[in-house]
Amino acid sequence: MNDSLRIAVADDEPDMRDYFATILPGMGHEVVAVARTGRELIDLCRESRPDLLIVDIRMPEMDGIEAAAEICCTEPVPVILVSAFHDPDTIERAGAEYVFAYLVKPIKQADLKPAIAIAMKRFQQFQELRREAVDLRQALDDRKIIDRAKGVLMKRGGMEEQDAFRRLQKLANQKNLKLVEVARHILLAEEAIGPP
Repeated sequence: MNDSLRIAVADDEPDMRDYFATILPGMGHEVVAVARTGRELIDLCRESRPDLLIVDIRMPEMDGIEAAAEICCTEPVPVILVSAFHDPDTIERAGAEYVFAYLVKPIKQADLKPAIAIAMKRFQQFQELRREAVDLRQALDDRKIIDRAKGVLMKRGGMEEQDAFRRLQKLANQKNLKLVEVARHILLAEEAIGPP
């Protein structure tokens, strides 16, 4: 992972915006968007597509949690929330899946650096788990299609299950197709022909 990140920041306090705009480049990062409201952050992120968001929770127009949720709906990005508040309700709202760190103001560089590193690491792990879940769902869906096609071959061809599976494999090799693609063709043919 590249250590230099493109970061968008949002805070309604000018001092905090200036702090982030100064401190983050000194840490080797590029500040690609600076917003004072949640709505402004959403608009700027559409253009800048940052690697990380550092967002104050309480801002005018739309708070940081709502803005981060809207941004992450279209393109997942890790979020570090910052706030002067740490009451149970705020912390509960901050527990969304895209929030990877929570810092209480005042924020020191010594706090910010590890929070960024941990947020990026956790986000990478989260994305890998999400990809694995998608792959597993696809594998299960493919397995169901292949099993249905085996059933068609067993019924129509009077084959045993192992023979039907071998027939699918042979067709896949001959046609240079994936097993699930051959299974889909068989199911389409079965649908076209109708019941025996």
